[in-house]
Amino acid sequence: MSDSIKHECGIALLRLKKPLEYYQTKYGNTWALNRMYLLMEKQHNRGQDGAGFASVKFDTAPGRQYVDIAKSNAHQPIAEIFKNVFSDYKAIIKDDASKSEDIVFLKDNARFFGELFMGHLRYGTFGKNEIENLHPLHRESNWKTRDLLVAGNFNLTNIDEMLNKLIFLGQHPVKVSDTAIVLEKIGKFLDREVQTLFEKHKLNKESNIQITESISKEMNLQRILADSVKHFDGGYVFCGITGNGGAFVVRDESGIRPCFWCENDEIVVAASERPAIMTTFDVKIEDVHELTPGCALIINRDGEASVERIKEENRPNKKCSFERIYFSRGTDKDIYLERKALGEMIFEQILNAIDKDIKNTVISYIPNTASVAFQGLAKAFANYIDKKRIEQILEQKDNLTEEKLKDIFSTTVRREYIVVKDVKLRTFITQDNERDDMVAHVYDVTYGQIKEYKDNLVVIDDSIVRGTTLRQSIISILDKLGPKKIVVASSAPQIRYPDCYGIDMSRLGQFVAFNAAIELLKQRGLTHIIDRTYEMCKAQQSLPKEMVVNHVKAIYEPFSDQEISDKIAELITPKNCNAEIRVVYNTVETLHKACPGHTGDWYFTGNYPTAGGNKVVNTAFINWYEGNNDRAY
Repeated sequence: MSDSIKHECGIALLRLKKPLEYYQTKYGNTWALNRMYLLMEKQHNRGQDGAGFASVKFDTAPGRQYVDIAKSNAHQPIAEIFKNVFSDYKAIIKDDASKSEDIVFLKDNARFFGELFMGHLRYGTFGKNEIENLHPLHRESNWKTRDLLVAGNFNLTNIDEMLNKLIFLGQHPVKVSDTAIVLEKIGKFLDREVQTLFEKHKLNKESNIQITESISKEMNLQRILADSVKHFDGGYVFCGITGNGGAFVVRDESGIRPCFWCENDEIVVAASERPAIMTTFDVKIEDVHELTPGCALIINRDGEASVERIKEENRPNKKCSFERIYFSRGTDKDIYLERKALGEMIFEQILNAIDKDIKNTVISYIPNTASVAFQGLAKAFANYIDKKRIEQILEQKDNLTEEKLKDIFSTTVRREYIVVKDVKLRTFITQDNERDDMVAHVYDVTYGQIKEYKDNLVVIDDSIVRGTTLRQSIISILDKLGPKKIVVASSAPQIRYPDCYGIDMSRLGQFVAFNAAIELLKQRGLTHIIDRTYEMCKAQQSLPKEMVVNHVKAIYEPFSDQEISDKIAELITPKNCNAEIRVVYNTVETLHKACPGHTGDWYFTGNYPTAGGNKVVNTAFINWYEGNNDRAY
């Protein structure tokens, strides 16, 4: 993605099902810590603003710490956390190496030598990246059954509504982020469950110590979670652990955010991405399961795992298609094939854009996430060329000569590595005019591969969001190579609407497709549509979210996809550019053909899977119209 945007977070959860002595004997003392490090590091693409790590120790004596938490917002937060964790361990055994073999001693004295672990990777779509904003959040209690840690990958669209419900329940939250609201909402119903069980067993005249053990055994996490998420509106996967050793992972009922899990006789593990589990624990693809939307993976105190439904409402599949296009790592088998298919499916549009002049065309990609789509595009070119060769050979079969065959086989598309990103370059200059000059040097190109004023240059990107990098940097440096035409191809459709479920795309004015539509409305004397849309959005502000309609669709209705693409090409063309600039996009229809299992397309269509999405998009339009740069949720 040439325009870098921040996006989802990542989660990791690990429950050891056997005594610690088992893992020490079979794998070594730090096996579980090493697995968590790998599980988090293999998902580092999901969050580089900060990380958090927590563990719970079972059956500790009173006075012994049983919850350990570490967080970092350093440049490499995962490495920073585990460097400190292992430093603590080495310091404890420094003077007596035999202590490294005493698992009881290590559990009592070394931090994070427990049975249950949780990790989080943060991309900050809301709030600053101070340590206090990093997950997991901890709701402390002297009762282990009330002690709660939560970490997640989510955004809720109805924070105000959730806050009011907590106040109605008698609470007084001091933080209003969605993470804090989730923590307090679960905490409220956790407290209620514990209190109900306490009163039940008190009637049986059990001692308080006996009651605590009974609560641990009988606590119903499914009921707690079902009550907690009843009114959540948004996309979410969040995991939690309780001080008494319970654990859970919850997924929204539309399946917007991804989650996978695996269980064998040694562990239960969950993560945001399937390949991370497969490589970390050396398991096969069929052993890793996708968590069913609207359900929770619940691991009880004894290590028994089950998937339980916590949202009764049946909603259609709206799994995030952006996960497949860009966010998740392409090492997943299905994602790899889907990205290749997206590259293949945009071929016809590119062929028309270059006027079928394959001999004078170079294809490349904007590093590095579009490399798989590029392979699909190259395959489509090869298939097309092979088809044409066969047709020519059959047409001329009675008159074929060596020269004619050489001419037939001389047609090929040239594939080159053209755009190179200098990841070490940083733009520290604050003045806008000088910053633009520095941005232009973030990317570099491979010279000598383009025949000046004769070749077409095609570069495929996985998506075009703002178009800023294209305009300020990439187009200008590509133009210096001297192509007669530059075709920018997006394997994703036009991004027209804000996301409100975890991706940092909340301001309409940042979308080049939206700006293109606005420019077209102005040019064609249709500004009354802009004003009318604003009035319609304002009229719905006080309505419940369930009654709100997405009125921003009206901005795009007068125009075809091609008209908007052509206007985008104008907007991203820098001054003094010599090459003709064309922009082509995959369609929503081709997206669904390539990624049939992930139909969440609201950023392209405006069809939000939850009622809160419509409220967010209207608020985003109001903010844009009024010149307000605030986030829409």
